[in-house]
Amino acid sequence: MLVSLVNKINEFNEFLFEPVDSLIEKLPFAEWVIDAICDSVHLLPFLFIVFLIIELLEFFYADKINSILKKTGKSSVLVGSLAAIIPQCGFSVIASSLYSKRIITRGCLIAVYLATSDETIPILLATPAKAYMIVPIVLVKFVIGITAGYLIDIIRPQAVVRNDDISFDMIEEEGCCKHDIEHGHKREIIIHPIIHTANVFGFILVITLILNYCLESVTITNFIEGGKYLQPIIASFIGLIPNCAVSIGITMMLIKGSITFGAAMSGLLTNAGLGLLVLLKNNDFKDTFKIIIFLLGIGIVSGLILTFIA
Repeated sequence: MLVSLVNKINEFNEFLFEPVDSLIEKLPFAEWVIDAICDSVHLLPFLFIVFLIIELLEFFYADKINSILKKTGKSSVLVGSLAAIIPQCGFSVIASSLYSKRIITRGCLIAVYLATSDETIPILLATPAKAYMIVPIVLVKFVIGITAGYLIDIIRPQAVVRNDDISFDMIEEEGCCKHDIEHGHKREIIIHPIIHTANVFGFILVITLILNYCLESVTITNFIEGGKYLQPIIASFIGLIPNCAVSIGITMMLIKGSITFGAAMSGLLTNAGLGLLVLLKNNDFKDTFKIIIFLLGIGIVSGLILTFIA
């Protein structure tokens, strides 16, 4: 049934963009450029719909999720991991700000970082033929997130600010696209999805052009097969870059088959979007460095294990 639904969506998508594809194919570009443009344009309506839904969820429910996270105490690792799975702009930023004020534990913060989906789920949803990848990716990130989070809090427990000391006006950070993640306005329900769709589309187009060029001009099969145990290490370091373009690039490479599932998971586990940037700005550097080492170690080990058993 699911396969049939995916096929119907793909057929409708092909029908919808047939006139556009005909125009693009007339452009005086190489075939790999034409394919990259067509593939990227096909994602536009799906991306906008997904980001619009995410914006609605964020506008109506983000404050409730953030308030629950601030008051959960020992269960914050579980709550943080569950909340991070839901695609929304800036949850890792919220968690970083809360941790810098010691409102949540280190284990909770790392659980959020590991479980956060950033742009992965929206891109996979916008690519119906690859949407089946969402379930294993979410499950792996969630299980690793709560396991690592609880272990870190057990091994290295931390005191946090008492609930009655918490102020709910302590967060002034911005998410992507200069988006106010704590005090959004109704006009952003439409404006932000449009801006975000345009930004992500631009990243996807550039990344797809690069991937198509590599597939067209360079033989990467030997690297994929022979270097599959090196890929998780490289991907883990790349994932640390605090930018949504990283999760977009890793997801697109997974979709194209340019990297293994284990390598993709390594990069996606260490990628916390803008969260690390906020942590570097607001938190003690030595403590932030320890968190980065934790993330890196978990990402590399998890990716290598997944690559070995896959």
